[in-house]
Amino acid sequence: MLIWMIAAAVAAEAPPPERAKIFRAAGFQQRNGRWEGCGDPGTASYEPGKIEQYGDLNGDGRPEAVVTEGSVYCYGHTGTGFILLTRSAAGAWSKLHDSPGIATFLKTRANGWPELEVGGPGFCFPVLRWSGKAFVTHRHAYSGKHCTP
Repeated sequence: MLIWMIAAAVAAEAPPPERAKIFRAAGFQQRNGRWEGCGDPGTASYEPGKIEQYGDLNGDGRPEAVVTEGSVYCYGHTGTGFILLTRSAAGAWSKLHDSPGIATFLKTRANGWPELEVGGPGFCFPVLRWSGKAFVTHRHAYSGKHCTP
């Protein structure tokens, strides 16, 4: 089960006209009525793509989306991966970050964006910050406290 800690303001559902655009920008293809992205050959752990979150994360007035997919085959022991996308002023969707793991947006912010903790197995997770061009590792934390991986 995926756990998300994101402000209620970004808990909206993506409008139907945007869903296919978001999945395609994330690199997914629709097969048998579901969105697939990682190439899992049909293992028992596979969970098709889902738009987990949709809303304005960085306060620019445009939505962002978090697409998730589950698969031990594709994402190892974490069993899930995510892709963070943003929509341009012209309406095109593009990837900002993708990673195996569980995305948790923190209350702390940098350059307009909430910091992003990438969870998974273990007890010391990377916390990423928006540099203005990409999400980069800023520190490692567990339960809100600094740790060393």
